[in-house]
Amino acid sequence: MKSNSNRTNASNYCTAIKKTGCLAILLLMTASSSAQTNSASYLVASNSSEGKTDSRDALFGDLDDDPLKDALKADKTDRGKGVRGFIQVEIARATEGPSHWSKMITRADLSSQGNLGGGIKWKAGVRVDYDAAYSLYEYYSGNVAKDQRFNVYLRENYLDLGAGAWEFRLGKQHVVWGEMVGMFFADVVSARDMREFILPEFDMMRIPQWAARAEYFHDDFHAELLWIPVASYDNIGKPGAEFYPYQIQPPGVNVVYKNEDIPSRKLGNSNYGLRLSALKNGWDISGFAYSSMDIAPTFYRDAVSVPGAYIYEARHDRIHQYGGTVTKDFGNIVLKGEAVYTRGRQFTVLRVSDSNGVVPQNTLDWALGLDFNLPADTRFNVQFFQRQHYSYDPDLIADERENGLSLLLNYKLTDKLEAQALWISSLNRTDWLFRPRVTWNFERNWRLSVGADVFKGPPLGLFGRYDGQDRVYSEVRYSF
Repeated sequence: MKSNSNRTNASNYCTAIKKTGCLAILLLMTASSSAQTNSASYLVASNSSEGKTDSRDALFGDLDDDPLKDALKADKTDRGKGVRGFIQVEIARATEGPSHWSKMITRADLSSQGNLGGGIKWKAGVRVDYDAAYSLYEYYSGNVAKDQRFNVYLRENYLDLGAGAWEFRLGKQHVVWGEMVGMFFADVVSARDMREFILPEFDMMRIPQWAARAEYFHDDFHAELLWIPVASYDNIGKPGAEFYPYQIQPPGVNVVYKNEDIPSRKLGNSNYGLRLSALKNGWDISGFAYSSMDIAPTFYRDAVSVPGAYIYEARHDRIHQYGGTVTKDFGNIVLKGEAVYTRGRQFTVLRVSDSNGVVPQNTLDWALGLDFNLPADTRFNVQFFQRQHYSYDPDLIADERENGLSLLLNYKLTDKLEAQALWISSLNRTDWLFRPRVTWNFERNWRLSVGADVFKGPPLGLFGRYDGQDRVYSEVRYSF
């Protein structure tokens, strides 16, 4: 890796600001023009509830129940409701080993939706990312720069069809089954962009799936059938990236990473599941069964082919998951719980003699949280979570029972200024992530955020493996 002098860094930074700034200004001008015809604000969901909608009509904003307007709109098609979305500029500087600019990204997220008539609705979306840090600096390898410099992503693109108590959604879509704060538990369907670990907002991390979904509604009962013929998988980036999930490297052993083995596109590799939910006496309860090619990769090890070297290959195995969620509102306190039993997943072992470096382990992951709405515009959330390994192999990196705790405090300083701090920690060892953040909504549809991400822990810890990746960052977003 190469580092620059302070003078060169300053000069390159100014150049980056100019380039990303010009792109941002151009995009913001386009967005502002669009916003003149549609002044509705874009609302950003918190990590605890993003992606959740109460109904298909709520998602599309069709909540007007005026009979006259309904009659006037009958047999008419809606070609679209304009373009909505946001333009966001993000800058981050890694503060350790040596300090460097790790992100200078300009991001445009655009979507539109409408009604074709006959009970058919549509949504189309795209996101474009350009990160100038990979153009201006040579800190990262060429493969990493190629992977993260410029990307175009299809977001949600689907058709909605209604037929009485049934609703069908066909296309690329988010399927959110879990909603705990800061981490993923029952949210097992959507793939994730893990190139920044779990640091981005969840709606930015989630990768929609090409799926066919059928939903049935009756009073307070909801059933959901899901089929994903061609699955998306977690994007872990390339070796050399800031948050690549590096594997065990004993002293004196070279490590080689092969290209990820993505499951072929055949019927036997499709994902499918069923989810049932009901609201009873204020208790929102759900249960699901889901079979899939694991969205998260397992690194298989080859220690034989090349003497003195470990060759790792990321693969995706068939797993089966059974779980549920529960939510209950007790006035100013909301109880949330999630649990998922997973069968068929492989885990890394430290045992050198193991032929492929992994062993099968069935696990139970569960989390229980309380959300408090306190006086003075203050929100406090506490969560306890655990992973239980069954038929435990003592050479696993993790303990048989891995316990953790998260604390979130959000305080609204003024009508436009709020501060937040999130702390997620293992209770088995010193291994934690701390995330302070201040957000200023300085104008309508505009927000500015500054914050930090601090990791602490051992080299094999969930957070400690990124102990050298602490960073400070700022973001500015215009929503339309």
